[in-house]
Amino acid sequence: MGYAVIDWLQRDRQDPQITLGTISLPIVLRRHAKARRLTLRLAPDGSEVRITMPSWARTADALDFAKSRQEWLATQHAKIPPRERPGPGSILSYRGRQVQVEWQDGHPRNPALTNGVLQVGGPLSSLERRLRQWLERSALSLFENDARNYCDLAGIDCPPIALSRAQKRWGSCSDRQRIRLNWRLVQAPDCVRRSVVAHEVAHLIHFDHSPAFHALLDHLFEGEVTQADRWLKDNGRKLYTHFG
Repeated sequence: MGYAVIDWLQRDRQDPQITLGTISLPIVLRRHAKARRLTLRLAPDGSEVRITMPSWARTADALDFAKSRQEWLATQHAKIPPRERPGPGSILSYRGRQVQVEWQDGHPRNPALTNGVLQVGGPLSSLERRLRQWLERSALSLFENDARNYCDLAGIDCPPIALSRAQKRWGSCSDRQRIRLNWRLVQAPDCVRRSVVAHEVAHLIHFDHSPAFHALLDHLFEGEVTQADRWLKDNGRKLYTHFG
């Protein structure tokens, strides 16, 4: 539940295309047994258009729906920042702050953050992978601390925490036995990351978005939920800039 949206049941074999200005994107049609209407989204990295449809819906209706939203899709696609692979001298976001990658032969292979500078050595060919792994390790440690804090406050045991590389959601706890959180949240300000963790912890007790759920979330989270949600809505796609 939480930021988890869909458990895909079927994907049409061949993806049709839609033209947005000078580019053409695949339209990925996914059928869901519990869907009651057509929903349309643009992938966070802008690589495809995604339509969720009821199992009984016609493919032609879904394609017409996408065509009717062509202008909106083009506007959203134009907002996506271009992919910038990290390298020496790159500026990365870490917990809402900017840090510069300083690569030198004499630095250790594993990145180390010192006074706002991320020092790292080792082969350039694996630099991107090692930077991502450093962020993922940091994310898991922060997530675990956050979750323990909120679970203690809620009076429940903390389940295992796992990282997600999802392209369409920030967190989930679909089976109530494990919380999965998108590692890219380590790039966001602390209050934004913690709001997502608090959201998923609240779902361990209330597996819905009822008034009781929102009351518990307001009790658990020390900040303003609406402000954190707004930050993700306005800036979430930027978290995919360096690592896709």
